[in-house]
Amino acid sequence: MATGKPQLLFVHGIGGLRHTATDRRRWLEALAAGARDAEMADAISALTQSWLADVTFADYSDLFDRRGAQGEAAGELDGQDVSFLVELLDSMLEELAEQFPLESSPQDARVIRDARFQLDAAIQGRQAQGAGDIGRRLVGVTTTMLRLPGVRQAAQWMNGWAVLSQLAQVGRYLDRRAGKAELGAAIRARVLGVLDPARPLVVVSHSLGTVVAYEALHEYEGAVSLWVTLGSPLALGAVVLDRLVPTPASCPARVASWLNFWDRDDIVVGRPYLADWIRPSRSGVKAVTERVDSRGLWTHTATKYLEHGTVARPVIEALRP
Repeated sequence: MATGKPQLLFVHGIGGLRHTATDRRRWLEALAAGARDAEMADAISALTQSWLADVTFADYSDLFDRRGAQGEAAGELDGQDVSFLVELLDSMLEELAEQFPLESSPQDARVIRDARFQLDAAIQGRQAQGAGDIGRRLVGVTTTMLRLPGVRQAAQWMNGWAVLSQLAQVGRYLDRRAGKAELGAAIRARVLGVLDPARPLVVVSHSLGTVVAYEALHEYEGAVSLWVTLGSPLALGAVVLDRLVPTPASCPARVASWLNFWDRDDIVVGRPYLADWIRPSRSGVKAVTERVDSRGLWTHTATKYLEHGTVARPVIEALRP
């Protein structure tokens, strides 16, 4: 049985280079706001002062930066990046179309239709174009998607290229080819290296971090009292689900409880089917999914999710003795 002071692990998602201490503080402040929203104000100091748990922000963003991924031009996407992004955008648009049908969301549906037209044109011209030309066409797709209300005027991603380049990180992590799989292994080692399997653990993961956490927790030998996934692309069809290791996808064996939260306006989360598409663990644990509705224009951030009382409450309860 795990004993000692609990560990709270934050696992970030796609994006640029992180500042570990700053992001740790921001995530904790958002979780504290969620505690206030849940009417658990007595837990705020215990969280922010690390009395309740030892809090670690697992930062692996620099591992992506080795290839210059943060500053390269659209024409420098390689063929594997392009192949993955075509599949990912196709899956995202398909699922967004289900979320925003023409009869109930005509303006959003028209944006999605325009993006679909651009993507289909890029796919049709793929044989005659190089990766750079396709990459520029895909920037047009993501630029159009930025017209959706959930991402319009977003402070984090200012243009279509930024969206595309950061979405490409998902494909780079999942690349299992010889000479490429080392990136994923290094990221998981970075996450697992900060943990003590002898102590209780709560994991809060976001975006690509939910994919990283899925594979890392399958390798982890300690007990995990709670795993929280926020804005997860795990159920984005074959483009992510079929690339996971191990497969077929199942809840990691050492996880005692798995809560998955999604926001309807989160562009990276198409639909909440994660609980249906990922098998339970041998002990019967599977994802329990709940929708949250965030305020503001950009919902695909961990802090937006953590500010909800419905997200913060189970985290705090899992950390308390």
